[in-house]
Amino acid sequence: MVPSQDAPLLGRRGGCFGGRPTDAYAFHFPALNASVAEARRRVLARLREWGVDETACEDAQLVVSELFTNAVRHTDSDKVSCRVRFGRAVLRIEVADHGCAPTEPRARCSGADEESGRGLLLVGALSQAWGVRPDDNGGHGRVVWADLPHHTALASGV
Repeated sequence: MVPSQDAPLLGRRGGCFGGRPTDAYAFHFPALNASVAEARRRVLARLREWGVDETACEDAQLVVSELFTNAVRHTDSDKVSCRVRFGRAVLRIEVADHGCAPTEPRARCSGADEESGRGLLLVGALSQAWGVRPDDNGGHGRVVWADLPHHTALASGV
């Protein structure tokens, strides 16, 4: 799936996401490799509190790992922020760096002998949509977001 520059605007109006008021969870960590695992743990704990199905929890952990790792490795940010929003049938994961990077994140095909470079392809395969937008503070950072489908008792009205 090709990232859309217009899609980040969906769900950002009136405090609603997916047609209902959202639950949201946000945190930030230092831009260190050790922060990736803690970000993954925090997101998993919150998704389980929200009653999100295990498949979506596993997918969300992979997406958070990839996006957080990219922000740590490819920017000069001091910290990385993560926000997860719970919508009726979609989870929005946003990872923001607060620094500069020489290029915008793009999915690419890596050679068979390369150890990295497939993360955004994975994000694209797991998500309904993903993209990049400037950070909310008008700085040099950016937000990479992904929308993941999920199922919960709350989503189905049970």
